[in-house]
Amino acid sequence: MRRPSNKALRNLLTTVLVVVVGYFFWRTLSRNLDAVKSIDFSVNGWTIGSVVVFALAVVVSGVLWGRMVSQLSGERVPNLEAIRVHCSSWLLKYVPGQVGSIVNKVAWAKGHGISQILVTLTFVYENVFLVVGSMVPPTIILLLTGTLDLSGNHAFLAALVSLIPLVGLTSKRLFSWMSNFVARYTIMREVPSEYFLESRDSLKYQLWYLIPRVINGAGVVLIAKTMINAPASTYLPLACAYIIAGAVGILAIAVPSGIGVRESVFVFLALPYISSSEAIVISLAARVWATLADVVVAAVYFGLNAYFKRHPQMPPDTTPQLAEGDPS
Repeated sequence: MRRPSNKALRNLLTTVLVVVVGYFFWRTLSRNLDAVKSIDFSVNGWTIGSVVVFALAVVVSGVLWGRMVSQLSGERVPNLEAIRVHCSSWLLKYVPGQVGSIVNKVAWAKGHGISQILVTLTFVYENVFLVVGSMVPPTIILLLTGTLDLSGNHAFLAALVSLIPLVGLTSKRLFSWMSNFVARYTIMREVPSEYFLESRDSLKYQLWYLIPRVINGAGVVLIAKTMINAPASTYLPLACAYIIAGAVGILAIAVPSGIGVRESVFVFLALPYISSSEAIVISLAARVWATLADVVVAAVYFGLNAYFKRHPQMPPDTTPQLAEGDPS
């Protein structure tokens, strides 16, 4: 049994977490709503579908992260538990930077007897897979269509250049050498070799992480169809533009959820296919519907918390929760 003082501290951390996340969440939503007051955001089947699709991408990413943790740790992480933890970390993206997201997963690992270093490495892996998967295939597709001019955007070129060291992290030898170099001066010990994915496994997960990227692309296509009645010929390039823009938003770690960065990149990449006004409408609409999708993600999180109260599947969890109570 936990001591009362531990429970009180946990409840305090829960309250602080709710306040911080709620503040940044509301600030993001209010900024977007102020910018799009003149746009008709009529709700229909297509827009509801886009919200569900955006939320589904988060759920799929959670399953993939859980599988990675299970493979490297040897401890089976149920899919529902992985989704629950990933959803709470996803909601922490509204706090500037990635610190909240990674701390949430590391704290969960500590509470379940899984190496915190291992979970930190899986966090690095998933972000590398998402960024590389978001930049490389879509960029190749746009280049093959002959409509992408890299000379016109220095930020986009910088993002492509940043992929070079990221691709190197998928090599077990290079990633383990870099990690141990840092570990010797921080935790004063080596990181076990089994904490790193074999190179062929890295390639496998890289391919799997294309699935949530494709799902996100489908979400923006649904928005384009309902907002501007975009022709079918623009579906693929608009999806690629949105996927790339999302990756650049991830690289802008100092900006909460890549606010403003993702929209500007999307407009730049979408201009060869649609008008500037249409591109702006889609980018802002995508931000609003993606933010509403986070409400669905939060609902999934709270729903799984309630489920685990009745059907515990993992050892006791000491992670600061977004809701009061113990899901274990």
